[in-house]
Amino acid sequence: MKTLYKQFIVATVIILICSIGIGFALANVMYFTFTKDKTDAQNVETAQHIIDILEQTHRSEQAMDAYLASVGELGYQIFVVTEQHTHLEYGEPFSKKSLPDDVVDTVLNGGVYHGMQNFTGRFLLMDHFSNELENTVGVPFTIEEQQYALFLRPNNKMLFSDIHMVLAGFVIAIAIVILIGVILMARQLIRPITQLTEATKAVSNENFHYTLDISRNDEIGQLAESFNFMQTQLAHNDEARKAFISNVSHDFQSPLMNIQGYADLLQSETVSDQERLEYSAIIDRESKRLSNLTKQLLLLTSLDQATYLLKYKQVRIDEQIKEVIRKHRWRLSEREIDLSYKLEEASAFVDEELFVNVWDNLLSNAIKYTDAGGSVLITCRQHAQYIEVQFKDTGIGMTPEAVERVFERFYRVDEARKKDGTGLGLAIVKQVVELHGGKVTLESVLGKGSTFTIVIPLGRS
Repeated sequence: MKTLYKQFIVATVIILICSIGIGFALANVMYFTFTKDKTDAQNVETAQHIIDILEQTHRSEQAMDAYLASVGELGYQIFVVTEQHTHLEYGEPFSKKSLPDDVVDTVLNGGVYHGMQNFTGRFLLMDHFSNELENTVGVPFTIEEQQYALFLRPNNKMLFSDIHMVLAGFVIAIAIVILIGVILMARQLIRPITQLTEATKAVSNENFHYTLDISRNDEIGQLAESFNFMQTQLAHNDEARKAFISNVSHDFQSPLMNIQGYADLLQSETVSDQERLEYSAIIDRESKRLSNLTKQLLLLTSLDQATYLLKYKQVRIDEQIKEVIRKHRWRLSEREIDLSYKLEEASAFVDEELFVNVWDNLLSNAIKYTDAGGSVLITCRQHAQYIEVQFKDTGIGMTPEAVERVFERFYRVDEARKKDGTGLGLAIVKQVVELHGGKVTLESVLGKGSTFTIVIPLGRS
Protein backbone atom coordinates (compact mmCIF):
# COMPACT_ATOMS: atom_id res chain seq x y z
CA MET A 1 0.00 0.00 0.00
CA LYS A 2 1.28 3.45 -0.91
CA THR A 3 1.21 5.41 2.32
CA LEU A 4 0.59 9.13 2.33
CA TYR A 5 4.02 9.59 3.93
CA LYS A 6 5.78 7.86 1.03
CA GLN A 7 3.68 9.69 -1.52
CA PHE A 8 4.54 13.01 0.09
CA ILE A 9 8.29 12.25 0.02
CA VAL A 10 8.16 10.97 -3.56
CA ALA A 11 6.18 14.02 -4.65
CA THR A 12 8.72 16.32 -3.01
CA VAL A 13 11.65 14.54 -4.69
CA ILE A 14 9.86 14.69 -8.06
CA ILE A 15 9.22 18.41 -7.57
CA LEU A 16 12.90 18.95 -6.75
CA ILE A 17 13.98 16.99 -9.84
CA CYS A 18 11.51 18.87 -12.04
CA SER A 19 12.70 22.17 -10.54
CA ILE A 20 16.31 21.25 -11.31
CA GLY A 21 15.33 20.25 -14.85
CA ILE A 22 13.41 23.46 -15.47
CA GLY A 23 16.21 25.51 -13.92
CA PHE A 24 18.77 23.75 -16.14
CA ALA A 25 16.61 24.40 -19.22
CA LEU A 26 16.28 28.10 -18.36
CA ALA A 27 20.02 28.32 -17.66
CA ASN A 28 20.68 26.86 -21.11
CA VAL A 29 18.41 29.42 -22.73
CA MET A 30 20.21 32.22 -20.89
CA TYR A 31 23.63 30.77 -21.77
CA PHE A 32 22.96 30.34 -25.50
CA THR A 33 21.10 33.66 -25.76
CA PHE A 34 23.43 35.96 -23.83
CA THR A 35 26.47 34.33 -22.25
CA LYS A 36 27.99 32.19 -25.01
CA ASP A 37 28.73 34.98 -27.50
CA LYS A 38 29.91 37.25 -24.70
CA THR A 39 32.30 34.61 -23.38
CA ASP A 40 33.69 34.02 -26.89
CA ALA A 41 34.23 37.76 -27.42
CA GLN A 42 35.96 38.16 -24.02
CA ASN A 43 38.37 35.31 -24.75
CA VAL A 44 39.14 36.67 -28.24
CA GLU A 45 39.92 40.00 -26.59
CA THR A 46 42.18 38.27 -24.04
CA ALA A 47 44.00 36.33 -26.79
CA GLN A 48 44.42 39.53 -28.81
CA HIS A 49 45.89 41.27 -25.78
CA ILE A 50 48.38 38.39 -25.27
CA ILE A 51 49.62 38.47 -28.88
CA ASP A 52 49.88 42.27 -28.81
CA ILE A 53 52.32 41.97 -25.90
CA LEU A 54 54.12 39.16 -27.68
CA GLU A 55 54.60 41.13 -30.87
CA GLN A 56 55.62 44.32 -29.08
CA THR A 57 57.90 43.13 -26.26
CA HIS A 58 58.74 39.45 -26.79
CA ARG A 59 60.09 39.30 -30.32
CA SER A 60 62.11 36.08 -30.09
CA GLU A 61 61.00 32.49 -29.86
CA GLN A 62 62.74 32.08 -26.49
CA ALA A 63 60.96 35.12 -25.04
CA MET A 64 57.65 33.93 -26.54
CA ASP A 65 58.06 30.52 -24.94
CA ALA A 66 58.77 31.96 -21.50
CA TYR A 67 55.92 34.48 -21.72
CA LEU A 68 53.31 31.96 -22.84
CA ALA A 69 54.43 29.54 -20.14
CA SER A 70 53.83 32.23 -17.50
CA VAL A 71 50.40 33.01 -19.00
CA GLY A 72 49.56 29.29 -18.87
CA GLU A 73 50.41 29.19 -15.17
CA LEU A 74 48.04 32.11 -14.56
CA GLY A 75 45.07 29.93 -15.52
CA TYR A 76 44.90 29.60 -19.31
CA GLN A 77 45.28 26.68 -21.67
CA ILE A 78 47.32 27.69 -24.74
CA PHE A 79 47.96 25.74 -27.93
CA VAL A 80 50.32 27.30 -30.52
CA VAL A 81 50.62 25.96 -34.08
CA THR A 82 53.50 26.97 -36.38
CA GLU A 83 53.53 27.34 -40.17
CA GLN A 84 55.00 23.83 -40.33
CA HIS A 85 51.96 22.56 -38.33
CA THR A 86 54.06 21.70 -35.32
CA HIS A 87 52.55 22.69 -31.99
CA LEU A 88 53.48 23.94 -28.55
CA GLU A 89 51.35 23.61 -25.37
CA TYR A 90 51.27 25.78 -22.28
CA GLY A 91 49.27 25.36 -19.09
CA GLU A 92 46.87 22.46 -18.45
CA PRO A 93 46.94 20.08 -21.47
CA PHE A 94 43.79 19.54 -23.57
CA SER A 95 42.02 16.18 -23.35
CA LYS A 96 41.32 16.24 -27.10
CA LYS A 97 43.81 17.99 -29.39
CA SER A 98 42.25 17.36 -32.78
CA LEU A 99 41.53 20.43 -34.87
CA PRO A 100 40.59 20.56 -38.57
CA ASP A 101 43.44 21.68 -40.84
CA ASP A 102 41.27 24.29 -42.52
CA VAL A 103 40.71 25.94 -39.13
CA VAL A 104 44.45 26.08 -38.47
CA ASP A 105 45.12 27.41 -41.99
CA THR A 106 42.44 30.07 -41.62
CA VAL A 107 44.03 31.40 -38.40
CA LEU A 108 47.57 31.20 -39.85
CA ASN A 109 46.34 33.29 -42.79
CA GLY A 110 45.08 36.03 -40.47
CA GLY A 111 41.58 34.86 -39.57
CA VAL A 112 40.01 34.59 -36.11
CA TYR A 113 38.58 31.27 -34.84
CA HIS A 114 35.39 31.48 -32.74
CA GLY A 115 35.38 27.94 -31.42
CA MET A 116 33.61 28.78 -28.14
CA GLN A 117 30.79 30.43 -30.06
CA ASN A 118 30.29 27.56 -32.49
CA PHE A 119 31.11 24.54 -30.29
CA THR A 120 28.14 22.25 -29.62
CA GLY A 121 28.21 18.91 -27.87
CA ARG A 122 25.69 16.63 -26.18
CA PHE A 123 25.51 18.41 -22.81
CA LEU A 124 24.49 21.93 -23.86
CA LEU A 125 25.46 24.29 -21.02
CA MET A 126 28.03 21.84 -19.66
CA ASP A 127 29.88 22.01 -23.00
CA HIS A 128 31.16 25.38 -21.82
CA PHE A 129 33.55 23.41 -19.59
CA SER A 130 34.58 20.90 -22.28
CA ASN A 131 38.41 20.51 -22.30
CA GLU A 132 38.73 20.12 -26.08
CA LEU A 133 40.87 22.11 -28.49
CA GLU A 134 37.83 22.84 -30.63
CA ASN A 135 36.32 24.67 -27.64
CA THR A 136 38.81 27.59 -27.89
CA VAL A 137 39.33 30.90 -29.66
CA GLY A 138 42.16 31.30 -32.16
CA VAL A 139 44.10 34.38 -33.28
CA PRO A 140 47.20 34.80 -35.50
CA PHE A 141 50.50 36.44 -34.53
CA THR A 142 53.97 36.87 -36.03
CA ILE A 143 57.38 36.41 -34.32
CA GLU A 144 60.65 36.83 -36.27
CA GLU A 145 58.71 36.81 -39.53
CA GLN A 146 57.30 33.39 -38.59
CA GLN A 147 53.48 33.05 -38.66
CA TYR A 148 51.77 31.36 -35.68
CA ALA A 149 48.21 30.46 -34.67
CA LEU A 150 47.37 30.79 -30.94
CA PHE A 151 44.38 28.88 -29.54
CA LEU A 152 43.28 29.77 -26.01
CA ARG A 153 40.67 29.04 -23.40
CA PRO A 154 40.50 29.55 -19.61
CA ASN A 155 41.54 26.61 -17.47
CA ASN A 156 38.47 24.88 -15.92
CA LYS A 157 40.20 24.99 -12.54
CA MET A 158 40.26 28.76 -12.82
CA LEU A 159 36.51 28.81 -13.53
CA PHE A 160 35.80 27.00 -10.26
CA SER A 161 37.00 29.64 -7.83
CA ASP A 162 36.53 29.60 -4.07
CA ILE A 163 33.28 31.54 -4.30
CA HIS A 164 31.94 29.03 -6.81
CA MET A 165 32.75 26.18 -4.45
CA VAL A 166 31.09 28.02 -1.59
CA LEU A 167 27.97 28.58 -3.70
CA ALA A 168 27.91 24.94 -4.80
CA GLY A 169 28.21 23.82 -1.18
CA PHE A 170 25.47 26.27 -0.23
CA VAL A 171 23.10 24.86 -2.88
CA ILE A 172 23.82 21.25 -1.87
CA ALA A 173 23.33 22.10 1.81
CA ILE A 174 19.98 23.77 1.04
CA ALA A 175 18.85 20.71 -0.94
CA ILE A 176 19.79 18.38 1.95
CA VAL A 177 18.11 20.61 4.54
CA ILE A 178 14.95 20.82 2.37
CA LEU A 179 14.78 17.03 2.03
CA ILE A 180 15.29 16.48 5.77
CA GLY A 181 12.76 19.21 6.58
CA VAL A 182 10.20 17.73 4.20
CA ILE A 183 10.66 14.27 5.73
CA LEU A 184 10.20 15.61 9.28
CA MET A 185 7.24 17.79 8.26
CA ALA A 186 5.62 14.87 6.44
CA ARG A 187 6.00 12.70 9.53
CA GLN A 188 4.49 15.46 11.66
CA LEU A 189 1.55 15.83 9.26
CA ILE A 190 0.92 12.12 8.86
CA ARG A 191 0.91 11.29 12.60
CA PRO A 192 -2.48 12.95 13.36
CA ILE A 193 -3.95 11.49 10.16
CA THR A 194 -2.87 8.04 11.37
CA GLN A 195 -4.58 8.76 14.69
CA LEU A 196 -7.72 9.83 12.86
CA THR A 197 -7.63 6.59 10.87
CA GLU A 198 -7.46 4.55 14.08
CA ALA A 199 -10.26 6.63 15.57
CA THR A 200 -12.41 6.06 12.48
CA LYS A 201 -11.89 2.30 12.81
CA ALA A 202 -12.92 2.51 16.45
CA VAL A 203 -16.10 4.43 15.56
CA SER A 204 -16.92 1.86 12.85
CA ASN A 205 -16.85 -0.73 15.67
CA GLU A 206 -19.37 1.40 17.65
CA ASN A 207 -16.73 2.74 20.03
CA PHE A 208 -17.92 6.34 20.32
CA HIS A 209 -15.60 7.26 23.19
CA TYR A 210 -12.20 6.98 21.43
CA THR A 211 -9.73 9.49 22.89
CA LEU A 212 -8.27 11.60 20.07
CA ASP A 213 -5.30 13.55 21.42
CA ILE A 214 -4.67 16.10 18.65
CA SER A 215 -4.07 19.70 19.68
CA ARG A 216 -3.32 21.87 16.65
CA ASN A 217 -4.42 25.25 15.33
CA ASP A 218 -4.42 24.32 11.64
CA GLU A 219 -6.81 22.49 9.30
CA ILE A 220 -5.92 19.10 10.81
CA GLY A 221 -6.79 20.49 14.25
CA GLN A 222 -10.15 21.65 12.89
CA LEU A 223 -10.67 18.20 11.37
CA ALA A 224 -9.92 16.60 14.76
CA GLU A 225 -12.42 18.94 16.48
CA SER A 226 -15.03 18.09 13.86
CA PHE A 227 -14.32 14.39 14.37
CA ASN A 228 -14.72 14.71 18.16
CA PHE A 229 -17.99 16.58 17.64
CA MET A 230 -19.16 13.92 15.19
CA GLN A 231 -18.20 11.19 17.68
CA THR A 232 -20.23 12.92 20.41
CA GLN A 233 -23.21 13.23 18.08
CA LEU A 234 -22.93 9.59 17.04
CA ALA A 235 -22.82 8.53 20.69
CA HIS A 236 -25.93 10.63 21.37
CA ASN A 237 -27.68 9.23 18.27
CA ASP A 238 -26.75 5.69 19.27
CA GLU A 239 -28.24 6.18 22.71
CA ALA A 240 -31.33 7.79 21.18
CA ARG A 241 -31.67 4.90 18.73
CA LYS A 242 -31.47 2.30 21.49
CA ALA A 243 -33.94 4.27 23.61
CA PHE A 244 -36.22 4.62 20.57
CA ILE A 245 -36.17 0.86 19.91
CA SER A 246 -36.81 0.17 23.58
CA ASN A 247 -39.73 2.61 23.70
CA VAL A 248 -41.24 1.32 20.45
CA SER A 249 -40.98 -2.25 21.69
CA HIS A 250 -42.61 -1.35 25.00
CA ASP A 251 -45.38 0.73 23.41
CA PHE A 252 -46.20 -2.02 20.94
CA GLN A 253 -45.99 -4.76 23.54
CA SER A 254 -48.44 -3.17 25.98
CA PRO A 255 -51.50 -2.90 23.65
CA LEU A 256 -50.69 -6.23 22.02
CA MET A 257 -50.66 -7.98 25.40
CA ASN A 258 -53.96 -6.32 26.32
CA ILE A 259 -55.53 -7.36 23.02
CA GLN A 260 -54.23 -10.91 23.42
CA GLY A 261 -55.38 -11.16 27.05
CA TYR A 262 -58.90 -9.84 26.50
CA ALA A 263 -59.25 -11.90 23.32
CA ASP A 264 -58.51 -15.01 25.35
CA LEU A 265 -61.12 -13.95 27.93
CA LEU A 266 -63.75 -13.49 25.20
CA GLN A 267 -63.29 -17.12 24.24
CA SER A 268 -64.38 -18.23 27.73
CA GLU A 269 -67.94 -19.54 27.93
CA THR A 270 -68.43 -18.09 31.40
CA VAL A 271 -68.10 -14.45 30.21
CA SER A 272 -71.32 -12.48 30.60
CA ASP A 273 -72.68 -10.25 27.87
CA GLN A 274 -71.76 -7.12 29.84
CA GLU A 275 -68.18 -8.33 30.34
CA ARG A 276 -68.02 -9.30 26.68
CA LEU A 277 -68.93 -5.74 25.70
CA GLU A 278 -66.36 -4.30 28.11
CA TYR A 279 -63.60 -6.58 26.80
CA SER A 280 -64.53 -5.79 23.21
CA ALA A 281 -64.37 -2.07 23.95
CA ILE A 282 -60.91 -2.49 25.50
CA ILE A 283 -59.70 -4.48 22.48
CA ASP A 284 -61.12 -1.79 20.17
CA ARG A 285 -59.44 0.99 22.15
CA GLU A 286 -56.07 -0.81 22.22
CA SER A 287 -56.31 -1.56 18.48
CA LYS A 288 -56.91 2.13 17.74
CA ARG A 289 -54.03 3.05 20.01
CA LEU A 290 -51.76 0.60 18.16
CA SER A 291 -52.96 1.90 14.81
CA ASN A 292 -52.33 5.50 15.86
CA LEU A 293 -48.85 4.61 17.10
CA THR A 294 -48.04 2.90 13.80
CA LYS A 295 -49.24 5.89 11.76
CA GLN A 296 -47.22 8.33 13.83
CA LEU A 297 -44.09 6.17 13.60
CA LEU A 298 -44.45 5.97 9.83
CA LEU A 299 -44.91 9.74 9.63
CA LEU A 300 -41.83 10.41 11.77
CA THR A 301 -39.79 7.95 9.70
CA SER A 302 -40.86 9.74 6.51
CA LEU A 303 -39.98 13.16 7.95
CA ASP A 304 -36.55 11.90 9.02
CA GLN A 305 -35.64 10.96 5.47
CA ALA A 306 -33.62 13.62 3.66
CA THR A 307 -35.46 12.76 0.43
CA TYR A 308 -38.92 13.53 1.86
CA LEU A 309 -40.62 15.98 -0.48
CA LEU A 310 -42.99 18.51 1.04
CA LYS A 311 -46.16 18.93 -1.00
CA TYR A 312 -46.47 22.70 -0.90
CA LYS A 313 -49.73 24.44 -1.70
CA GLN A 314 -51.56 27.56 -0.61
CA VAL A 315 -53.52 26.60 2.53
CA ARG A 316 -56.02 28.53 4.65
CA ILE A 317 -54.69 27.86 8.14
CA ASP A 318 -57.82 29.20 9.87
CA GLU A 319 -60.07 26.85 7.84
CA GLN A 320 -57.81 23.88 8.66
CA ILE A 321 -58.08 24.59 12.39
CA LYS A 322 -61.88 24.94 12.17
CA GLU A 323 -62.12 21.56 10.45
CA VAL A 324 -60.03 19.92 13.18
CA ILE A 325 -62.25 21.54 15.83
CA ARG A 326 -65.37 20.13 14.17
CA LYS A 327 -63.79 16.66 14.17
CA HIS A 328 -63.14 16.81 17.93
CA ARG A 329 -66.43 18.51 18.91
CA TRP A 330 -67.86 15.30 20.38
CA ARG A 331 -64.83 14.81 22.64
CA LEU A 332 -65.11 18.38 23.89
CA SER A 333 -68.76 17.84 24.73
CA GLU A 334 -68.07 14.49 26.33
CA ARG A 335 -65.40 15.94 28.61
CA GLU A 336 -67.40 19.15 29.25
CA ILE A 337 -64.55 21.36 28.03
CA ASP A 338 -65.35 24.87 26.84
CA LEU A 339 -63.55 25.65 23.56
CA SER A 340 -63.37 29.16 22.12
CA TYR A 341 -61.39 30.47 19.19
CA LYS A 342 -60.50 33.66 17.40
CA LEU A 343 -59.21 32.82 13.94
CA GLU A 344 -58.25 35.58 11.55
CA GLU A 345 -58.12 34.72 7.88
CA ALA A 346 -54.57 33.43 7.33
CA SER A 347 -52.99 31.74 4.33
CA ALA A 348 -49.53 30.10 4.01
CA PHE A 349 -47.64 28.01 1.46
CA VAL A 350 -47.28 24.69 3.35
CA ASP A 351 -47.84 20.94 3.17
CA GLU A 352 -51.58 20.67 3.88
CA GLU A 353 -51.59 17.07 5.13
CA LEU A 354 -48.72 17.58 7.55
CA PHE A 355 -50.30 20.64 9.14
CA VAL A 356 -53.54 18.76 9.67
CA ASN A 357 -51.45 16.46 11.88
CA VAL A 358 -50.04 19.47 13.73
CA TRP A 359 -53.45 20.95 14.65
CA ASP A 360 -54.89 17.51 15.42
CA ASN A 361 -52.04 16.65 17.82
CA LEU A 362 -52.17 20.02 19.57
CA LEU A 363 -55.94 19.93 20.09
CA SER A 364 -55.90 16.26 21.16
CA ASN A 365 -53.15 17.10 23.64
CA ALA A 366 -55.15 20.04 25.06
CA ILE A 367 -58.35 17.96 25.41
CA LYS A 368 -56.53 14.99 26.93
CA TYR A 369 -54.89 16.95 29.75
CA THR A 370 -57.67 19.43 30.55
CA ASP A 371 -60.09 18.42 33.29
CA ALA A 372 -63.87 18.63 33.03
CA GLY A 373 -65.04 22.23 33.25
CA GLY A 374 -61.77 23.54 31.86
CA SER A 375 -61.31 25.62 28.72
CA VAL A 376 -59.25 25.72 25.54
CA LEU A 377 -58.56 28.93 23.57
CA ILE A 378 -57.23 28.87 20.00
CA THR A 379 -56.08 32.05 18.24
CA CYS A 380 -54.71 32.66 14.76
CA ARG A 381 -53.18 35.94 13.57
CA GLN A 382 -51.52 36.76 10.27
CA HIS A 383 -48.59 39.20 10.35
CA ALA A 384 -46.54 40.69 7.51
CA GLN A 385 -44.08 37.80 7.24
CA TYR A 386 -45.59 35.00 9.33
CA ILE A 387 -48.68 33.44 10.90
CA GLU A 388 -48.93 32.98 14.67
CA VAL A 389 -51.19 30.25 16.11
CA GLN A 390 -51.73 29.62 19.84
CA PHE A 391 -53.34 26.70 21.67
CA LYS A 392 -53.96 27.68 25.30
CA ASP A 393 -55.54 25.30 27.82
CA THR A 394 -56.30 25.28 31.54
CA GLY A 395 -55.02 21.75 31.98
CA ILE A 396 -52.67 20.15 34.47
CA GLY A 397 -49.59 21.98 33.16
CA MET A 398 -45.94 20.93 33.41
CA THR A 399 -42.81 21.56 35.41
CA PRO A 400 -39.91 23.55 33.83
CA GLU A 401 -37.95 20.30 33.55
CA ALA A 402 -40.80 18.67 31.61
CA VAL A 403 -41.13 21.71 29.32
CA GLU A 404 -37.49 21.23 28.27
CA ARG A 405 -38.07 17.63 27.19
CA VAL A 406 -41.70 17.48 26.10
CA PHE A 407 -40.84 17.56 22.36
CA GLU A 408 -38.59 14.49 22.64
CA ARG A 409 -39.89 11.30 21.09
CA PHE A 410 -41.67 8.93 23.49
CA TYR A 411 -41.21 11.39 26.36
CA ARG A 412 -44.15 11.47 28.76
CA VAL A 413 -44.01 13.39 32.00
CA ASP A 414 -45.71 11.00 34.39
CA GLU A 415 -48.25 8.22 34.67
CA ALA A 416 -51.12 10.68 34.41
CA ARG A 417 -49.89 11.63 30.91
CA LYS A 418 -49.56 8.07 29.62
CA LYS A 419 -53.25 7.46 29.08
CA ASP A 420 -54.08 6.99 25.41
CA GLY A 421 -50.75 8.61 24.45
CA THR A 422 -47.80 7.56 22.35
CA GLY A 423 -45.29 10.25 23.27
CA LEU A 424 -44.87 11.08 19.56
CA GLY A 425 -47.49 13.79 18.92
CA LEU A 426 -45.49 16.81 20.05
CA ALA A 427 -42.33 15.45 18.38
CA ILE A 428 -44.28 15.38 15.11
CA VAL A 429 -45.55 18.93 15.71
CA LYS A 430 -42.02 20.27 16.25
CA GLN A 431 -40.52 18.46 13.25
CA VAL A 432 -43.25 19.51 10.82
CA VAL A 433 -43.10 23.17 11.89
CA GLU A 434 -39.29 23.26 11.66
CA LEU A 435 -39.36 21.58 8.24
CA HIS A 436 -41.35 24.59 7.05
CA GLY A 437 -38.85 27.01 8.60
CA GLY A 438 -41.11 27.82 11.54
CA LYS A 439 -40.80 27.61 15.31
CA VAL A 440 -42.85 26.10 18.15
CA THR A 441 -42.57 27.24 21.77
CA LEU A 442 -44.26 26.19 25.01
CA GLU A 443 -45.12 28.07 28.17
CA SER A 444 -46.56 25.99 31.00
CA VAL A 445 -47.29 26.32 34.72
CA LEU A 446 -47.90 23.20 36.77
CA GLY A 447 -51.59 23.00 37.75
CA LYS A 448 -52.61 26.04 35.65
CA GLY A 449 -52.24 25.00 32.03
CA SER A 450 -50.04 25.26 28.92
CA THR A 451 -49.74 27.54 25.90
CA PHE A 452 -48.28 26.27 22.63
CA THR A 453 -47.25 28.99 20.15
CA ILE A 454 -46.56 28.11 16.52
CA VAL A 455 -44.94 30.59 14.11
CA ILE A 456 -45.21 29.72 10.39
CA PRO A 457 -43.43 31.72 7.66
CA LEU A 458 -45.80 32.70 4.85
CA GLY A 459 -43.44 31.09 2.32
CA ARG A 460 -43.96 31.33 -1.42
CA SER A 461 -47.09 32.99 -2.72
